[in-house]
Amino acid sequence: MALYTAEARVTGGRTDGHGRTPGGELDVRIRMPKELGGDGSGTNPEQLFAVGYAACFEAALDLAAPGRTLDTTIDARVSLLPADGGALKLGVELDVSLPGTDDAAELVRAAHRICPYSHAIRGNVGVAFTVNGVPLAV
Repeated sequence: MALYTAEARVTGGRTDGHGRTPGGELDVRIRMPKELGGDGSGTNPEQLFAVGYAACFEAALDLAAPGRTLDTTIDARVSLLPADGGALKLGVELDVSLPGTDDAAELVRAAHRICPYSHAIRGNVGVAFTVNGVPLAV
């Protein structure tokens, strides 16, 4: 049994699309980025994934540090990369800032183990972490 299910409808795809949740909380124009030949006048799936993953990962950090108040900022980058046979794949970079947190690396590792986005892409999408400016192997 699901604890929560999100719903959205997209029409028109990533070139000239529109995405909306049933209640209208999210209502976006979906467009190709300029770097891929589009006009860049809307958002794109990679941006939406970056926002979703960063928000989910921050919540996972809170779960990894019960009873603590973390001052967290996450800069997420989601890249489209070439793959074999003309396909494309995703690459992710999460730059996590946890100032004044002595165990920041351990918290990021723990969050990566429990974050649903991390679970969904594990083994399929490379994720590179930087914690307080230092690359982190997970």
